[in-house]
Amino acid sequence: MAVFTSVSEDDARVLLQHYRLGELVALRGITAGIENTNYFLDTTEGAYVLTLFEVLTARQLPFYIELMHHLATRGVPVPEPQTLRNGARITELHGKPAAIVTRLKGGYEPEPGPAHCALAGRTLAQAHLAARDFGIHQPNLRGLPWWQETAPKLQTFLSASQATLLNTTLAEQSALAASGRLACLPAGPAHCDLFRDNVLFDGTYECPQMGGFIDFYFAGCDTWLFDVAVSVNDWCIRRASGAFIRQRLQAWLQAYHEVRPFTDEERVAWPAVLRAAALRFWISRLYDFYLPRPAQTLKPHDPRHFERILRLRSTQAAPPLPL
Repeated sequence: MAVFTSVSEDDARVLLQHYRLGELVALRGITAGIENTNYFLDTTEGAYVLTLFEVLTARQLPFYIELMHHLATRGVPVPEPQTLRNGARITELHGKPAAIVTRLKGGYEPEPGPAHCALAGRTLAQAHLAARDFGIHQPNLRGLPWWQETAPKLQTFLSASQATLLNTTLAEQSALAASGRLACLPAGPAHCDLFRDNVLFDGTYECPQMGGFIDFYFAGCDTWLFDVAVSVNDWCIRRASGAFIRQRLQAWLQAYHEVRPFTDEERVAWPAVLRAAALRFWISRLYDFYLPRPAQTLKPHDPRHFERILRLRSTQAAPPLPL
């Protein structure tokens, strides 16, 4: 974990008194994670995850926690935040905001096949449709304004070729937003970070079953096409090159399209939105690599991965969206 807050079994027992989740059976820390402290929490009533938020504040959390609750109550497989006896879903432990959510079954698949891609695409479309009537609005905090603010801070670390790629793509995205074309695309609450390690699968590799989507803490309101582009830029590529694996991509997009059909406006915007999704993560990885937060202890991701993807999306024709 990037920052770790120790939670004892006695702490957990006291916390559980404020819920209707039974008595403590087991508590153990989860070593994975970037910004939050997480524990597996087993009780006499079920299996849960306890999260202490090390970066997000209690004022910032309602969008994420209530979005998960909204989706879970509509049948979308996501961790469901549990409600305290006082009706809240956010509490405090050791001075940190905290929440308990249901634990999903399964694990993440590092090399998904077409069946995994189809399940992920279908479930994302279901999540988008289920979130249409969600009552809280929060923009994607890592969207265009953040790219515009962050890019100038990175220029000194870039080669001439890298600076040209970043600035040219950013100018394209700024012009696209100013044109009003993005405002015509279907939009709403979106995960915005649906990489393969944020989806759990049960079953077997040959016959996977959806376990659910996790880690909603980069979610925000954006075009749903951007959410799709972020996903396929990770799910449907060869890691070494960033090139699409057509069979995976076709399975992912077709499954999504069968639930929430793509519009003609989305088909036109698709190549540019694929570049936007690559740019977003190239900028964030450059930022984490060269300008890490003082408390950041995990090794940052190599930013060259998304540089390669962005170069490919800028020089090769985008595979079309399904009709």
